[in-house]
Amino acid sequence: MTNKPRKIKTTGEANRGQPIKIKGKRVISNPIRSHRNGESNSSSSSSRPPSPRRKFSDSAPTPKPPEDSDIIYGRHPVLSALENQRDLNRIWVVPRLRYDPRFHNLILQAKENGAVVDEVEPKRLDQITDQANHQGIAAQISPYSYIELHELIAQAKSVTDPVIVVADSITDPHNLGAIIRTAEAIGAQGLVIPQRRASGITSTVVKVAAGALENFPVARVVNLSRALEDLKEAGFWIYGTAAGGSEPLHTVSFRGPIVLVIGSEGEGLSMLTQRSCDVLVSIPLMGKTPSLNASVAAGMALYEIFRQRSLNTLYLDKLQKPL
Repeated sequence: MTNKPRKIKTTGEANRGQPIKIKGKRVISNPIRSHRNGESNSSSSSSRPPSPRRKFSDSAPTPKPPEDSDIIYGRHPVLSALENQRDLNRIWVVPRLRYDPRFHNLILQAKENGAVVDEVEPKRLDQITDQANHQGIAAQISPYSYIELHELIAQAKSVTDPVIVVADSITDPHNLGAIIRTAEAIGAQGLVIPQRRASGITSTVVKVAAGALENFPVARVVNLSRALEDLKEAGFWIYGTAAGGSEPLHTVSFRGPIVLVIGSEGEGLSMLTQRSCDVLVSIPLMGKTPSLNASVAAGMALYEIFRQRSLNTLYLDKLQKPL
């Protein structure tokens, strides 16, 4: 039996890609990919499905709604925004409230300033506010206008013994709104918040503050430690609240321009912020709860500051008149 010579096929031959058998399995040997029109031949498609082509859209992706499309709701926040002529893009109001004497003229004035006024049913307001307690009115406001730190300092120092609150990384908008409401009600001159890792002035903050933001300036700074140094240079004493503070709150004599620093909900004051404080004060606790809510601690500390100052104030109308 004579062995016939085997023909060795080179890679350039046309019949490349014929099936061969190895141990009973059918395998395609060296399939050829056609470069014509970017498509593969039949042998290639049998072993590997073609990759889906990427599709490109001529239109740019729809951007997310900016922060200027913020919604406030509730009679008091919207009424305060109307009274202080905040820039309102749109107002949704139920018919009975639109003609309420408290709102009617203010809504007409906002409409003259460019706001769109829609009379809607309560169900529509439920949808707009995500089932919140809107009380029959909601509004779309422009972004909150933060004040520069040097402007806040100048405004604060126009009064005797000013008080400025600094919120160190408060992330809960409810806490931030409660701090603003308490600080404005008691008589503080403003608030400083960091730009990163902290809540800004959102619709929730506006709602919880219940109109206080219309008369309470807020500065937003990039570097909180540097801001505290600027406040020191302006003559303020920096008091930080900390569970491990060396001075109990009621033993500290609060005099002159004061900055009260409130720590975050979970971690309190950062170590960098603590080093920037002149005095760390603590609120003595008698129960088993180890700490207080940030807004509650702020309220207690602010009340103590203004309580001490009220004791040194002479109210002539309270003096007993001679008989």
